[in-house]
Formats: sequence, C-alpha cells, structure tokens
Amino acid sequence: MGNEADAVLGEKLEGGIFVIRLNRPTRKHALTKAMYIELSRQLEVAERDRTVRVLLITGSADCFCSGNDLEDFLQRPPRDENSPVFRFLRVLNRLQKPLVAAVNGHAVGIGTTLLLHCDLVYASAGARFKLPFVGLGCCPEGGSSLLLPRTLGQRQAAELLLLGNGFDAAKAQQLGLVNTVSDSPDALATALDSARQLAQQPPAAVRLSKRMMKAVDADTLDRVLVEEARQFCARLQSGEAAEALRAFAERRAPDFSRFE
Repeated sequence: MGNEADAVLGEKLEGGIFVIRLNRPTRKHALTKAMYIELSRQLEVAERDRTVRVLLITGSADCFCSGNDLEDFLQRPPRDENSPVFRFLRVLNRLQKPLVAAVNGHAVGIGTTLLLHCDLVYASAGARFKLPFVGLGCCPEGGSSLLLPRTLGQRQAAELLLLGNGFDAAKAQQLGLVNTVSDSPDALATALDSARQLAQQPPAAVRLSKRMMKAVDADTLDRVLVEEARQFCARLQSGEAAEALRAFAERRAPDFSRFE
C-alpha cells in the first residue's frame, strides 16, 4: 500500500490555517489504521501549535473520503475503543480550535460522520454522502447515533442511518449537515475563505464560543463514542456483518433472511 503516512498531508498556511489533506487518490482516500494514527497526530500537532488558529480538512477535487479501506479493516479490525479509528474520533471531538471541512465527491461512512465534529462544512455541488453502517451489519459510529437525531430530528436521522441511502449536497444543506454548497466544482476555495475569516477573529473568543456551543453534549458525547465503539467492535463479529462483507467481496446483494 505504500507509505501510508504520506496519505495524510499537513500544511501550515499563512494566516494561521493548518490544512490536513487526505492523499490516497488511488483508493479514493479510503482510511487505514496507519492513516487514523497519522490523522490523530496531525490534529494534535495543530492543536498544540500556538500559531495555528484554524484547522481545515479536505480530500481531493473529486473525492473527500470513501470510508474505511475494507481490506485493511478486515485484516486489522478495531478491537476496542482504544483502536486508532476510535482514538481519532475522540481527538476530533476534543479539538478546541475550529475545524472547517471542504467536501468534494464522495463522503462515505466515517467520511460523513467526521463532518459532524466540524464547525463549518462546505461541499461542492457534486458531493455525495452515505452512512452504510446498518447495511454492513454494523451500527452508527462517530457519535452519529446522538448527533444526527439532535441535528436532524429522529425521523430524518432514522432515514439516513437505518436505510443508508446516499444523498446529495443539496439534501445535506437542507438537513443542516452542510453550511454552503459551492458553485465551484471544488469547495476548497470557499472553505479557505471562511477559514481565513475565522483566523482573523479573536482566537480565545473563538475557542470559548466553540466550547460553550458543545458543552451541553460534551459528557454525553464522550460516553456515546465509547459505547458506539464497543458495539461496533461486537457487530464486526456478528453473522450479519460476515454476510454483508462476504456479499460485498463477491459483488452480490447480501441475504439477511436467515437472521432474526
């Protein structure tokens, strides 16, 4: 798979903006264990750097993130809440500095749930989102079982999580998951404009305001992230997940008729 550390690039721009770019285009930026470790490291580096005021995460002009790399995922599945994927989500959730996302193309699974922890999200008109956890015999992760009902309401969240149908950028904006759908095919310029504006705001006031907005759910979300991780790991050992992943590998529809 090559040097996977190079699949996550960090760059500090002028004006206090730190850009984290997913850089594995041949696999549509599918995330591996090594990439989760590097993502956590990059976030923590930016958080400690006093010259960084805003973080921005993006993929490429044609894809944001296609979710987990299933080959890597099956070879080295997460075992508990301390696995790199769940540690990354906790680091993401605990960021004090604002995080902006620029989404182009597909954002699948964790490629969508990580956006729930971003403060501002900008998408291109061609962006597509999907939460396929239930269809894979698993369960929601990334705090989505809490954050989606809180953001969208119970029925809209159930539609996205239980049916797992994909939806476009216009729908994402309508639901409140995206701030703006960019006229440009690449949302990065729009996201950078907002990041620059944020970077010019008083930094302590920005951090305090973010903390206050998240305070009501902070402790609950910490518990939900741990419980989701526990349940997700258990579901990976289930017969339903085995059938879903086998069907995916065999390029056929899964058959869940024998399960109760």
